[in-house]
Amino acid sequence: MSELKPRITENGIDYILVGDYYIPDLKLPEEHRPIGKYGRMHREYLREVHPARLNTLILTGELWTYLADLNEQAQERLDTIMEQMKAAEGVTEELKRTSQMEWVQRCNNIHNRAEEIVLHEMIYS
Repeated sequence: MSELKPRITENGIDYILVGDYYIPDLKLPEEHRPIGKYGRMHREYLREVHPARLNTLILTGELWTYLADLNEQAQERLDTIMEQMKAAEGVTEELKRTSQMEWVQRCNNIHNRAEEIVLHEMIYS
C-alpha cells in the first residue's frame, strides 16, 4: 500500500491527514477588534430571540466582525445623540464650572436616555 500524503488539495480545498482521514484545512478570518458592551448585548439577544441568525453568522465566520461593527456603530450613535441632547438642553461647560453636581446629574440623565434609544434602535431589533 502506498504512503498517504500529509497534505492534499482537491476541488480548491486543502486537506490535512489526521490518522487515516483527510480533514479540510479551514480557517476562519481573524478579527482583532473587541465586540464591546453593545456587541455582547446583541449576541445575547440573537442567542435568545434569533438563534438561526446567530448560527448562520457563526457558521459563515462573520459573527465577530458583525458584532464589532455593531458595537462601533452603536457607540458612535450614542455619542451623537448625547451631543445633540446636551446642546438642546443647555448642558455646557459653563454649567460644569458653576454647578458640578447638577451637570453630572444632567449628563447621567442624558446618557441613560440616549442609551435607551440606541438599545431600542440597534441592539434589540
